[in-house]
Amino acid sequence: MNVTLRKIGNSEGVILPKDVLDRHNLKAGDQLVLTEDADGLTLRALHDDPEAFEKKMQIARERMKKYETAYRALAK
Repeated sequence: MNVTLRKIGNSEGVILPKDVLDRHNLKAGDQLVLTEDADGLTLRALHDDPEAFEKKMQIARERMKKYETAYRALAK
C-alpha cells in the first residue's frame, strides 16, 4: 500500500487509511513505534498490556516496601 508523506503544520506525516486503522484497532492519539533498519522503516502499534503493567506495579510495590527506610532517607 502506498501512502504519501504530507506537510502537517511545521512537521511532516503520513495519513493512514481508515480501513488500516480499523483493522489494527487504532485511533487518533494512539502511540506507534517507528523502527529503522537497512531495509527501510517499520511502523507498529504500541498496545499497552494490562497484565504486564500490573506485574511491573507489583514489583515496584515490593521494592518500595523492602527499601522504605532507604527511600525515606534519600528523600530528605
